[in-house]
Amino acid sequence: MLAYGLGEERLGGAKLGCIDTNIVLLLIDSTKDMYKVQLSKNHAAYIEKHYTKEDTTIKQKPFYLTDAWSVKGVEDSFDIVSISMGEKLPYKTWMEVSPAKIMVELYGVQSNTNWIQQLQSAKEIRNIYFNQTEDDVVQVTIELKHQQHWGYTVSYHGKALTIKIKHQPKKLDIKNLTIAIDAGHGGTNVGAEGTCSKVEEKEYTLKFAKALKKYLQSQKVKVIMTREKDTTIDNRDRVLLLQKQNPDILISLHLNSSSNFMAQGVSTYYKHIGFRPLTTAILRNMLKLDLNEFGNVGNFNFTPNAITDFPNSLVEIAFLSNPNDERKILSPPFHDAVAKKICQGIIDFLKQAKD
Repeated sequence: MLAYGLGEERLGGAKLGCIDTNIVLLLIDSTKDMYKVQLSKNHAAYIEKHYTKEDTTIKQKPFYLTDAWSVKGVEDSFDIVSISMGEKLPYKTWMEVSPAKIMVELYGVQSNTNWIQQLQSAKEIRNIYFNQTEDDVVQVTIELKHQQHWGYTVSYHGKALTIKIKHQPKKLDIKNLTIAIDAGHGGTNVGAEGTCSKVEEKEYTLKFAKALKKYLQSQKVKVIMTREKDTTIDNRDRVLLLQKQNPDILISLHLNSSSNFMAQGVSTYYKHIGFRPLTTAILRNMLKLDLNEFGNVGNFNFTPNAITDFPNSLVEIAFLSNPNDERKILSPPFHDAVAKKICQGIIDFLKQAKD
């Protein structure tokens, strides 16, 4: 993960985005835990030191160039954009909506691309083009055919930057999807504590996750769980597990807490604007459970929200620190009610994607 700067808050500073492994970064400064790296003449970022390794065999070239591109589809699963590069260089990606686009900024490179091969097997990409926005920055625009983002993965294959863009599911029916459920915390990471009951968040996120799994399976939905028992799993390991499983949607379940015991209610969270529709649909349904609204929070700095591979929503079901919310959290019928509302939120999200 690359960070914009040295700012800090509970979940770390604001993140520029994820990059693949073994990418060449030019070190220009250092703090206790972070390296400052040069992305291009006018752009820099920070990366945690323990994710880097000095490579003395690489000699910096006076310039790097993009080469030929290709665009193709792979069966009924995803489209692939391949951008040939002279080196594995850093990049930034983000989503845009209305219309849906994937944007990629390539740093430290000049365009020498005079060949973009596009095959009709591509099903999700409407148009692709680029602009050299600075002397050493190339901006790529990928216009999508559908209004809803369904996820994409960026990585290097050799020295070619590859963007794999998921197709919209053939049938926007929850029964045709694979849904991942992430029970927050676990093991040594206990999370928040109940004000009156002193129960641990990790125990009850798992109860809610199992209730959601049971209800989704009753609706003939395939379910993936990041954990089904009290075990310690780092958030980065959760992400790697989920990327291997490749679900259609990820739902992360947590319980909120505040030093202000009056704070209460349900909230949903997203990082990428293209996934906001899922979070708003779930929040609307959760509010039918007589919960106060704590809001829909964007650009949230939470590792499982940071991935672009599939639509995802973090749901903070209610506040363990609020006595009224806590009573609901402890009630098994409430677990089942939450499961039904999250499921209905996903169904409503799918209906919106059809429009």
